[in-house]
Amino acid sequence: MVIYGAEGLESRAQAWDLLALAAAEYWGLSPLPETARAPGGKPYFPGKPELRFNLSHSGALALCALDSRPVGVDIQVVKQWRPTLPRRVCTREELAWLEGQPRFWPAFTRLWALKEARAKAGGRGLTRPVREIRVPLPGAGAARLDGLWFGCYQGPGWAAAVCGQSPPPEGILWRGL
Repeated sequence: MVIYGAEGLESRAQAWDLLALAAAEYWGLSPLPETARAPGGKPYFPGKPELRFNLSHSGALALCALDSRPVGVDIQVVKQWRPTLPRRVCTREELAWLEGQPRFWPAFTRLWALKEARAKAGGRGLTRPVREIRVPLPGAGAARLDGLWFGCYQGPGWAAAVCGQSPPPEGILWRGL
């Protein structure tokens, strides 16, 4: 598994430019193969089922995860979310962890990114109640839960996560577009 990132994006479509760059660099694919969407909305390469990817974008940021196995990735700009959201989407254990964090909203954003990444790895997206999406509490290094690997990443004003069947990389390969 590898994760590519880009910042300074001016449009959502540039996430696809990041995929093209990553696929060329990592897999030697150029031009980008034809893409389609599975019934749950997850993009894939119909002619290359052995190559898996996932995209995410938020604000001027984008991530692209590549693997040979199912993978989901999410990046979020840190913000103050609706005050009622954590109680609606978090378990008691997650809420207790959040309350113990020195910076609530960045911690919540990491937790939200983990939930999104798991939902995307499964190919269904957020089609079930978010509270029911089981993820490990954010921490340092990779974590395993339910046979899946999870990784968390953060930087100035953003948080990201990856979920898949392969161990996550230690870092993101940032590229200019």
